[in-house]
Amino acid sequence: MKGIEIKEYVTVRLRSWPEDLKVLDLPTPTPKPNEYLIAIHASATNFFDLLQIRRKYQHQPAFPWIAGSEFSGVVLKAPKSLPGGKTPKYKEGDKVFGASQGGYATHIVCTEERLKGVPEGWSFADAAGVFVTAPTSYAGLVVRAGIKKGDWVLVHAAAGGVGLAAVQIAKAFGATVIATAGTQRKQDVARAFGADYAVNYRQSDWPKKVKKLTPKGRGIDIVYDPVGLIAQSMKCTAWNGRLLVIGFAAGDIEKMATNRILLKNVSVVGLHWGAYAINEPEMQDKVWDGIFELVKQGKYRGTAFIDKEFVGLDSVPAALKALGGRDSWGKVVVQVPQEGGSKI
Repeated sequence: MKGIEIKEYVTVRLRSWPEDLKVLDLPTPTPKPNEYLIAIHASATNFFDLLQIRRKYQHQPAFPWIAGSEFSGVVLKAPKSLPGGKTPKYKEGDKVFGASQGGYATHIVCTEERLKGVPEGWSFADAAGVFVTAPTSYAGLVVRAGIKKGDWVLVHAAAGGVGLAAVQIAKAFGATVIATAGTQRKQDVARAFGADYAVNYRQSDWPKKVKKLTPKGRGIDIVYDPVGLIAQSMKCTAWNGRLLVIGFAAGDIEKMATNRILLKNVSVVGLHWGAYAINEPEMQDKVWDGIFELVKQGKYRGTAFIDKEFVGLDSVPAALKALGGRDSWGKVVVQVPQEGGSKI
């Protein structure tokens, strides 16, 4: 197979990107009895990929390791049986998506709990970028914030991967969505995915503009924040508002005065979706069932970036550069043509 193998860490600034990441010929992995072998057709990029290659992520594999995580593709080999006598869910030829170490390659091995079936009619490109973003946004809004019809929801970085997922999920539950984004193009994208209003968060008075949009200026019910804007967002929250801490894309970990939480009578709620597998595994299926129901109803669609095409593993550095430079929207996905096949 071919893949991008990391043998040493890259010590460059996040917003620059080395062009010397090389695609190497590597042994095709042999699946263990409980693993699937998958031919990758599309690989999605993530900020944690950038961090991991630079030794800035909390999970660092032992050298050498293959970069990337999210992918979609076709099952080449399936387990004959699983522990406990469980019958494998997928068979050879099935289209699947998932996440596991080694997504920037033509092949990957993966256990069943890290896989989902590609929805009918979806492209590999759209499916590749769902495994992280969709459940993060669904669990945040539905499980943690208790979203309901009539809520006013503020989605920060709404044109990003988790942002566009949050916009669609909030609309599906009957909320009114105000999106923030730093460019007109990104505001337009957020609207195209269902946002009712869009505000430029680069303008210092954005909290005032957001609050003015709500009925009688009452404020926002739910703030979805993958950036690090909780303190500023409290200026435009409603009584009993819920502020979701999703991430810190801005780079800084916020420090805030807790007396404001008391005075505003709001809740600040965190979400660590990856830890549900350890602490509350039964919630995973409930979240995915909810997501697939929205897909079935036509209320959730893929968010692959389409302004520029990235084809072949050789284009991974350019795709990561687009992601790190914040010039993209949605999920930046690399198409991975298989030998003897066409790009998909």
